[in-house]
Amino acid sequence: MTRETVRTRIEEIGIVPAIRLSSSDDALFAVEAIAESGIPIAEVTMTVPGAVDVIRTLASKHSQLIVGAGTVMDLETLQQCLDAGARFVTSTGLDVHIAEFALKHDVVTFPGALTPSEVMAARRVGSDFVKVFPCSLLGGPTYIKALKSPFPHARLIAAGGVNQQNIGDFLLAGAVAVGVGRELISPEAVRRRQLDWIRELSHRFLQIVKETRSRQGM
Repeated sequence: MTRETVRTRIEEIGIVPAIRLSSSDDALFAVEAIAESGIPIAEVTMTVPGAVDVIRTLASKHSQLIVGAGTVMDLETLQQCLDAGARFVTSTGLDVHIAEFALKHDVVTFPGALTPSEVMAARRVGSDFVKVFPCSLLGGPTYIKALKSPFPHARLIAAGGVNQQNIGDFLLAGAVAVGVGRELISPEAVRRRQLDWIRELSHRFLQIVKETRSRQGM
């Protein structure tokens, strides 16, 4: 799967599930559950125990799954994730070295950014997307809209505080996609292995994306 294909699929689906769970078994269950529900994308954060092994297992078992590495803090960890099969890398903040390393290996990257200066720096490196995190603390959709004014061509991914009530507003404000955590992947649903619970939430989010884009004429 090429970098261009990964980038296009992320934009098409519009949802990047963030996996932050307390065990590798929980993470594997959650990713496979959302993939079966129509969202074949997963950001496995490095806070998950055995995160690199989780990425390796998913990448080897599911060729059409776009599995990426999240909360990557250093180049050593990034290299391990790329060796394991990660198809994108993201972080909570802007580390130019991490972004440059990922791009050098032709892997989709979207560093975290919050200020206009950080958005500029992320774009200057050549990042595929810029993850605005935690955007909810600065106004949520209104902040995304404010950033799109000086950066109309920036591919912004809104993350932090995204839920069923505001996902449409984030997309209407100009985000090309959103990052969603526990609002999509309920830890309780994972603990109980309630596939139907996760499937229902996935379908709701996907439907909102579809309806919102229809309103935008997409």
